[in-house]
Amino acid sequence: MTSKQRAYLKSIAMNTEPILQIGKSSLTPEFTASVKEALEARELIKISVLQNCMDDPRQMAQMLAERTGSQVVQVIGKKIVLYKEGKKEKKKIQLP
Repeated sequence: MTSKQRAYLKSIAMNTEPILQIGKSSLTPEFTASVKEALEARELIKISVLQNCMDDPRQMAQMLAERTGSQVVQVIGKKIVLYKEGKKEKKKIQLP
């Protein structure tokens, strides 16, 4: 992913609300499955890390990206943005 594409995705993510939350149970297999489903449906998702989660958001973002086959767009504070390119017929986001 180029820096121009990453900047474009960041601009889209600024206006979206987090659709998933990571709590004290951290990254469970069920949570990973729900992230995978959300990425297939939306391509770009924002995840919020709650206060009671003691894990590092950057490490969790990397683990989620590896498990779901996605890319980390950005991690700011306790917000994670992930992107996974959709299938050709279902593509929603056109990267520059």
